[in-house]
Parts: sequence; C-alpha cells; structure tokens
Amino acid sequence: MTIRVFVVLVSLAASMYVAAPIRAQLAPHGPSGVVMGHLHLTAADAAASRAFWTSLGGIAVQNGSLQLIQLAGTFVMVRQGQPTAGTAGSTVDHVTFRVRDPGAWAKSAGIAIENGTVAAPDGIAVRVVGDNSLTTSSRIESISISTVSPDEAQAWYVKQFGAAPAIVDSGVLGRGSRATGVAVADLPGVRLEFVRAATAPAPTKGRSLDHIGFEVKSLEEFCKKLEAAGIKLDRPYTRLPNSTTAIAFLTDPWGTYIELTENLAPPK
Repeated sequence: MTIRVFVVLVSLAASMYVAAPIRAQLAPHGPSGVVMGHLHLTAADAAASRAFWTSLGGIAVQNGSLQLIQLAGTFVMVRQGQPTAGTAGSTVDHVTFRVRDPGAWAKSAGIAIENGTVAAPDGIAVRVVGDNSLTTSSRIESISISTVSPDEAQAWYVKQFGAAPAIVDSGVLGRGSRATGVAVADLPGVRLEFVRAATAPAPTKGRSLDHIGFEVKSLEEFCKKLEAAGIKLDRPYTRLPNSTTAIAFLTDPWGTYIELTENLAPPK
C-alpha cells in the first residue's frame, strides 16, 4: 500500500470510525507529581503518521508552537525526519492501546491486526486490546520496555518517578509471582512493563519512537532532585520561549530516551 493511499484510507476512517469525546487530556497528578505525557515520533511521512493516530480517535491540538495529537491519556507528537529503525529491537518494543471496537476501527482504516498487534507507520508496533467499556474510542494502556535487567529497571522507575511496582501475569492484569510474572511500574495514565531481553536492545533515540514523555508537576524542582540524586540530564530544565511549557531530557540506564514536560497540554 502506498503512503498516499494509506493517508486517504485513514483520513476516511477518522470520519467513519466516530470517536467518543476525549474528556480528560492527561491523568491527574498522583503523589509523585509524574504522569503519562506523550509519545514523540520521527516519521518519514509525517502526514501518514498523523493520519494513523487520528484514525485511533486522536484530535489535533496546538499549544503555542507545539503541534499535538490528543488521545485519551496521552499526546502524540510527530516530527518529519528519517528514523533509523522501528520499535523492534529497541528498548521500547511496543506500546499498547485499549480500543473500544478494534474490528470496526481496523476495517474502517484498512488496517490489519495480526496477533493483537498493528504495524503503525515507520515500524511502530502498537498492541491493541479490545475494551467495549471505554467512553472514548481508545486509551493508552502501557509501554513495553525491553531490557536485560527488568527488576533493576523497575526499581529505577520506582525510585526516580515514584511509580508503583507490581508483578503481573504475562498478558493479563492479575498479579503473578516473581518467578512467572512480568515486572511493571504504574504511573497515573500508563503502565510500564519491563520485559526481559536476551541481549541489550538498542537505545530509542533516532528511531521512529524517539522518546517517551512524562508530564511533571513543578518540573524545575523535580529536575533539581534528579540531579542531586546523581541523574545526568541530557538537556537541563528549559522553559520554552513565550510559553508556560517547560522541558528537560534524560536517558534511563538502558537507553530509553525520556522527555519531562510541564504544561504540555494546551491551556483550557
């Protein structure tokens, strides 16, 4: 399927697969002040990428100079560029979205769901879980982080971001045992799943899913705490010009590039 045909199909899907209104931009802040923020993509064809996420129920919104696609629980940001590779083989192996009616969405968008997974533009693996209880057409569920040290990765995200640790049975939401389960860490709006890899995966930076983003309350103070704890920031706390939005960047010890934001959502 050509890029042009794909864009036409998913653009039609946006009108055929009617999305329920998105009632909340991001999850409310919990005790740590850190919630799911966004997925930042590098796309060989930005229009095709935006069309895919729009077909999932995304809505284009603007915050100053920032172009965002708003989905329930997260934003998606797309920049034009040539990614080095897709998600396979990187520390972020795939992302999971709950979809109210996966069959209707896939049919209207002309998209194939194979073994519960969709290949989004530029090789981004999106796992799809049906959930007819959703009040929106879709909602982000989890980010799968592939690492040779899942327990250590879980502990790092718990310590640095205040995520809640748990062990779950693979493929289900119930709790499992340390021997058979998957280590996870829950933040408001997203579950981080740490999946064991046989060899160290490649870093995310430069790939189609370049980095994940967390929204942080009082970001400047949060960055000071990270630095005091010995965390090196790739980009220090910076307030964007003529904006209330602030950003900072870091990389986790296993290669996942992370952006921290404050006031990413458009003003109400």
